[in-house]
Amino acid sequence: MIESIYVGMTGLSSFSRGLRVIANNTTNLNTPGFKGSSLRFADAFYSGGSYSGRQFSQLGYGVSTTGTMLSFKPGELRQTGNSMDLAINGQGLFTLQGADGKITYTRAGQFQFNSEGILVNQGTGEKVMGVGSNGALTEITINDLKTNAGKTTTAVKFTGNLSSTGTEQTVNNVRVIDGAGGEHLLALKFTNTNATTAGSWQVDLMDGTTVVGTKQLIFQNGRPTVATEKLSFTYTPAGQAAVPLTLDFSTDVTSFASGTLSTLAFSSQDGAAPADLSSAAFDASGTLVLTYANGQTAKGPRLSLGRFDTPDAVGALGDNQFEVLDGSAWHTGVAGGNFGSVRSGYIEISNVDLSQEFSDLVIMQRGYQASSQVISTANEMLQELFSMKSR
Repeated sequence: MIESIYVGMTGLSSFSRGLRVIANNTTNLNTPGFKGSSLRFADAFYSGGSYSGRQFSQLGYGVSTTGTMLSFKPGELRQTGNSMDLAINGQGLFTLQGADGKITYTRAGQFQFNSEGILVNQGTGEKVMGVGSNGALTEITINDLKTNAGKTTTAVKFTGNLSSTGTEQTVNNVRVIDGAGGEHLLALKFTNTNATTAGSWQVDLMDGTTVVGTKQLIFQNGRPTVATEKLSFTYTPAGQAAVPLTLDFSTDVTSFASGTLSTLAFSSQDGAAPADLSSAAFDASGTLVLTYANGQTAKGPRLSLGRFDTPDAVGALGDNQFEVLDGSAWHTGVAGGNFGSVRSGYIEISNVDLSQEFSDLVIMQRGYQASSQVISTANEMLQELFSMKSR
């Protein structure tokens, strides 16, 4: 009977551990990237002997626990609106590096750029690692990417109708960006030379009253000819290097009779003035994409991701981080394939199933009650035995 009490105690101890695991799961219901765990039970060894290879007198010693098993089933992805909140739609984990150089992994992609321009894990400060051009791990920084130098204009596009019955037309405010990022407003003067060549116009590129260059634009059946639909000029701003310019009339430019009214106008140009960084995000491939106030974009490093073959190779460290227990079962790479895709502006919430936890809670409670009842019954039987002496 005393042994029965010890057996019952193993049940109390094991089910208490089970309750603690459930408590930890439920209290982390709203923890981003949290992975729930379950307690593994095992029966204790048996005593007894054997005869002719057959066991006899097998008596159990109760129940024991053999550890917990992490569940890496994916949690729901919820939109946050913060471009530095990242989630992985797949098996991958983000790679972090602590101040001591230790590599850890997480599914909770709550990141930010610190005061030094380095992407770090919020709260704990570990660096979020990317993959450098040589394939090695590298920090992700925007230190050299906070300003865009801009782009010199090389092509200018126009749209509208240049009246074939008109004699002269000037298009003003032709915007051009030079190599130093300066903006210049040029003008195009069109002079009808139909008397010399059918459908032809003299095109003068003007910088104020100065003629930069002169070309000929010819229309056939109301459309620019292939030979003249793109006109090349060289513009040299004061104190700046020469800027090769291509004036593009190949799209949406016509020349039909419309009296003296022409709608030909400047449409767009491919240059950009210098500008500061306006936003940063990661695309599905895990590549950092930077957007500047001038509309230009630039790309940074790709995120380094890790994945594993078996949960037994993963250990929980707290702070939503995991460590490698068996390096042979781990793989590193970038988004795509088995690593999954990156979702910017989303966060993965806990994978805890509350209904399952409550069901397990009832089972643990009943197991604990049953174990305590075994102890109570064994105690009553001992009391009955001790009372026999006084009878």
